[in-house]
Amino acid sequence: MSRFALPPEDVLRARERLVLDHFHDEVRQDWDATLATFPHPHYELIAQMTVHDGDTEVRGYYHDTRVAFPDQNHEIIALRHAHDAVIVEFWLTGTHNGPLGKIPPTGSRHRTRMTAYFVFDADENLVTERIYFDQLTILRQLVAGLDKKNPGDLLKLGKVVAGALAMSGGAPDPRLTDTVAPDLGV
Repeated sequence: MSRFALPPEDVLRARERLVLDHFHDEVRQDWDATLATFPHPHYELIAQMTVHDGDTEVRGYYHDTRVAFPDQNHEIIALRHAHDAVIVEFWLTGTHNGPLGKIPPTGSRHRTRMTAYFVFDADENLVTERIYFDQLTILRQLVAGLDKKNPGDLLKLGKVVAGALAMSGGAPDPRLTDTVAPDLGV
């Protein structure tokens, strides 16, 4: 299919329904239903340059993010269609009640604007969820609720900064950096 042509309306409606079901099942934390939207689960987190590929890795990602934010939710802002994707702008919300990697819980809420590309293959299978967001927006909100005059909160702030720095030293996943320019026929 040409990158300039959208699929027929019934295909777009089916993609949209699958994506909305995916969002709904994530909020309900029904991981079997969420994973059933993919033939092979695959998440790409561009801000962190990490990939979670396959059932085990994606379930681990779900587990870790719901330990950190047990009340995680999505507020959809807009949904758009592309020739091979559904693009969703949304607010991700949650309360930081558990560790997020090496970042200790702060008890603060965040509301972060994000964009997710749900990419489909030629057979209309969902093959990738690619998520774009600003990590500093989340981190800023997580520490904003700490009382900088309280010694306990200052210690927690130090641990948050140390945890964030410890998590930022990894090499980016080469599946996200070793890209090839598309043939645009120009």
